[in-house]
Amino acid sequence: MNETPPSLLGMTTYLMSKTGKTARGRLADRLAERGLRLWHMAVLAALADFGPHVQRELAARLSIDRSDVVKIVDGLGSSGLVERARDTADRRRVTVTVTPAGRALLESLKSEALAVQEDVLAPLTSSERAQLTALLLRVHDGARETAPARPGR
Repeated sequence: MNETPPSLLGMTTYLMSKTGKTARGRLADRLAERGLRLWHMAVLAALADFGPHVQRELAARLSIDRSDVVKIVDGLGSSGLVERARDTADRRRVTVTVTPAGRALLESLKSEALAVQEDVLAPLTSSERAQLTALLLRVHDGARETAPARPGR
């Protein structure tokens, strides 16, 4: 028997956490079938949405440790999904750019994410889904504004 205590069901943060964990797990499983992780998708999305980035700036944008970004970019680079180039003005800086293959893969990954989203949000009407999205965006934006700085990242 795996019944959730009623006192937890009354806590929005608990419900957000459990639902997020479920959705994340399902998407992670789909990405793992392709040998990818969620951070691979996040890096591709950031590069596609915001353009080329210096690795350090990419780490800061995604709140990923710099050494982890190097590993992620290495993997994406060896698969031809991103290209890296040394900055001609500062040879210590490496700029990362998504390739056409990386963009194509990202579109496919977005389809996977939407399929998971459809599954997770199946109990809601389209109007309720839109409302949930709008509310979560407000919570997300508010949480970012009040989040403490994370040194070294």
